Amino acid sequence: MNSPSRLLFVAAVAVMAVSAITIAAAPSKYPQSTVTLVTHSSPGGGSDVFARELIKHLGPIMGVNFVVENRSGGSGAKAVAYVAQAPANGSVFYVTTPTYIQTSLLSKLEFGYNDLDPIVTVFFDPTVAYARTEAPFKTLADAVNHAKQNPGKGKWGAANPTSLERIALEKLNRLTGARAAIVSHEGGGDLMVNVLNGTLDMGLGEVQEILPQLQAGKVKLLGVLTENRMEQYPQVPTAREQGINVVVTKFRGIAGPKNVPADAVRAWEQAVQKVLAKPEYKEIYRRDNLIPGYQDQKASRQLVAAFADEVATSIRELGIVKPKAK
Repeated sequence: MNSPSRLLFVAAVAVMAVSAITIAAAPSKYPQSTVTLVTHSSPGGGSDVFARELIKHLGPIMGVNFVVENRSGGSGAKAVAYVAQAPANGSVFYVTTPTYIQTSLLSKLEFGYNDLDPIVTVFFDPTVAYARTEAPFKTLADAVNHAKQNPGKGKWGAANPTSLERIALEKLNRLTGARAAIVSHEGGGDLMVNVLNGTLDMGLGEVQEILPQLQAGKVKLLGVLTENRMEQYPQVPTAREQGINVVVTKFRGIAGPKNVPADAVRAWEQAVQKVLAKPEYKEIYRRDNLIPGYQDQKASRQLVAAFADEVATSIRELGIVKPKAK
């Protein structure tokens, strides 16, 4: 090969090598163009609100068209079963809260929380006690005393039969001797209706799902079931500050079918971190009183396992229902 030809050949090889390196280094696109987030929550419930707000910011980062699908019923069982049987190709995920763990432990289900695989944890969500503005009490302690002074007449509401809120209310009854009736619903929206119309004395929920009514002055906060007071509502005392030793830890995240591809998981982990750092999204989740709690897949798996053990213990101690054997 003569010198000019050799130089051209070497240059061509160099260009090809550079191109190959560039292609290999370029970030891969998410494996699906459309992704469905399935929630057990009815429209307007906490998970529904969380999912719809998240995808507004997540979609542009991941280059994905997100769709939220409400599959209420069975306290999350229908939604879990649907996602557990979905293709493990990164196209279908479940919006997690502790509900899907509790439902699995309290019921004999074909598909439970162990049939899904955590992908990421996004937030921790303070649980608040609230009542209609006209209710005759100002604090959680007042509501408990009202129930104790009116035996058999107190009524408290939770989002669904196996929710973390339901277990918290059972604990509240047991610790205080209030013996209020606990009424379950299929979602936070249904619960709100019964608080507003006076059917319930109070409900347990999240700030984001009651925010419109709170801002409109139709409901009031009675207390928060966390270790510390909320940043956005520092005037609201914790349950412990009111002499009631009940603390609720609630997380919000994403889970998928077993064996979601590793590149899809990494895309979720990277995108969620970017979304949480966006100033415009920070304003929204701070408004909704959500606490950033990003955890990758490994940490999220550990969180779910530890939480399941804790819930199983609570169920046994409270005697709500004998949990199924693992």
